[in-house]
Amino acid sequence: MTTPLVERLLSALDAGSSQPLYQQLQRALRDAIEQHVLGPDDALPSERQLALDLGVSRITVRKAIDGLAGEGLLVSRQGSGNFVNARIDKNFSKLTSFSEDMRARGRTPRSEWLRRTEGTVSPEEAIKMALSPGTLVYRFHRLRYADNAPMALEYATVLASVLPSLDAVQASLYDALEHAGFRPVRALQRLRALLLNEEQAALLQAQPGDAGLLVERLGYLRDGRAVELSQSFYRGDTYDFIAELNTQA
Repeated sequence: MTTPLVERLLSALDAGSSQPLYQQLQRALRDAIEQHVLGPDDALPSERQLALDLGVSRITVRKAIDGLAGEGLLVSRQGSGNFVNARIDKNFSKLTSFSEDMRARGRTPRSEWLRRTEGTVSPEEAIKMALSPGTLVYRFHRLRYADNAPMALEYATVLASVLPSLDAVQASLYDALEHAGFRPVRALQRLRALLLNEEQAALLQAQPGDAGLLVERLGYLRDGRAVELSQSFYRGDTYDFIAELNTQA
């Protein structure tokens, strides 16, 4: 019996196209993941079954799957097969928001507000952001989700002067900053391993003492001013941070 996934893949393959079949299959599978036809942790049919159902060689299927694994969209489990990756890869070399990261992986981002307040910078914030005592800031505390899974606790401090109001931030902080003309163009990020405390674990649906990751970001405007200071706590079993490294002569 032909499944909806196989029907979808068959309709995307064109033997008369100049694009190699494995690239067509890779693109079709990627689209299925991004459009939630295949969800996190869903298993793909076996390579042999896919080859039979699609009328292509196993080499074609293998190259397509290898390409998606290289993108971080699929993961191979010894003795079990290939699965849609439930972990999120965050590229440390690109300045993107949480919402942009989730959408790029075919996930639906959303936030649960914990707190949003207006105040003046703390001594620690003043030092890190090079601000004068008494500078007005907004603080945004949120629980971030990918689909319905909690991914991160985010505590952000932003210069009040770059946003029209405390309520300007809705789904995405970076969207609000971009709309106001003050989106950061570069940032310094620090990554540190930690153990989740009871409050963090409860919010992230983990256990106290589970492995976690703390990412601190200091975002800068083009004129060199620090505009955003954030601390994000991630579950260690759902998030991977990657960086592309190059040698220079």
